[in-house]
Amino acid sequence: MLAAFGKAFKTPDLRRKIFFTLSIMALFRFGSVIPTPGVSYQNVQKCLDQVQTGGLFGLINLFSGGALLQLSVFALGIMPYITASIIVQLLTVVIPRFETLKKEGQSGTAKLTQYTRYLTIGLAILQSSGLIAVARTPGRLFSGCNEAIIPDTSWSRIITMVIVMTAGTSVVMWLGELITDRGVGNGMSILIFTSIAASFPGQLWSIRLSRGLFVFLFVIAIGLLIVAAVVFVEQAQRRIPVQYAKRQVGSRSYGGASTYIPIKVNQAGVIPVIFASSLLYIPSLIANLTNSKAAWVIWIQSNFVTGDHPIYIASYFLMIIFFTYFYVSITFNPEEVAENMKKYGGFIPGIRAGRPTAEYLQYVLSRITAPGSLYLGMVSIIPIIALVLFGASQNFPFGGTAILIVVGVGLDTAKQIESQLQQRSYEGFLR
Repeated sequence: MLAAFGKAFKTPDLRRKIFFTLSIMALFRFGSVIPTPGVSYQNVQKCLDQVQTGGLFGLINLFSGGALLQLSVFALGIMPYITASIIVQLLTVVIPRFETLKKEGQSGTAKLTQYTRYLTIGLAILQSSGLIAVARTPGRLFSGCNEAIIPDTSWSRIITMVIVMTAGTSVVMWLGELITDRGVGNGMSILIFTSIAASFPGQLWSIRLSRGLFVFLFVIAIGLLIVAAVVFVEQAQRRIPVQYAKRQVGSRSYGGASTYIPIKVNQAGVIPVIFASSLLYIPSLIANLTNSKAAWVIWIQSNFVTGDHPIYIASYFLMIIFFTYFYVSITFNPEEVAENMKKYGGFIPGIRAGRPTAEYLQYVLSRITAPGSLYLGMVSIIPIIALVLFGASQNFPFGGTAILIVVGVGLDTAKQIESQLQQRSYEGFLR
């Protein structure tokens, strides 16, 4: 991998793409620290020093590289686009019109992308309004800190803040598309990678200051082991062999090739973790909004707010397993794959084409998803274990969501660089 990066910097056009990507990443980080007009930067820093924020705000803050809780111009980060993409992807299963667009190829994909952009802007308006509504009341965004984060709560000021944050989300979406078109890797993934990686040094150093050198070195060692394990599982896949029958058309013969269908152990990626984290925060959000002293509110605040209660851990683990199976079922359709194989003369050795092939693919998919879901659940509860053992924050640097995204994006970007190097090697050979 290091050799591939070395060769990439020696290739002029690929080197320009890498530097372009790095410049966009730097611009993205710059916008993440510029406060939104109307926000008291000094009071925000005081609250950040006093309290630790977990839950859904902590998750979104992780994806924004700390920009959310600073109420910066890029406070919402890439989260509205992620949510919009997931919604559009789910709607392709429910709405026939979206499913038809998905099958139309490049033109249909372009329309779905346009719908995703519109939905992103709408979600940005809603999320920025909700964030400002919470932050305008002292003690709501940062529990235990009563500093006035937004001193001026007039309607004109609030509308201005909503417009600025929504515009910031639009700029982030545009920067991600620039990286995809003119840089290296998937733009949105690169920006998420940038946000998460930016928080690593500060979190590690805070462990060094609060827990000492031994715990600091121990955490780094554990982190390296986790990264190695995640890389191993992310690369693991079940390859189902596929044989295409040879066809004779006139004097030419077609087919007869052998290939395979790769089914990854972690076919769902990090999506189940995001779904489970978001849904588990809803009960505590409802309890906080009601301000009631009822028994059910007290029970929720006792079991679902701290994040280290056994009921919360068990619920989190089981929901990740459920959403892993759910997401895999809507993204990989065995019937569609079997039908396409039958259409082009492909078959799995020893399995009849058509329905038996679909049943076999479903069997393999369900069996390989089981260890993948357990793996996601185990990696995701690492921050909770760190919270109990080391007194670390919910955004533990080697937490499940962070490591899954950083390693996944890193591997994907490295593969794209290697593929582009191979293309250039073939072009040089042909010349």
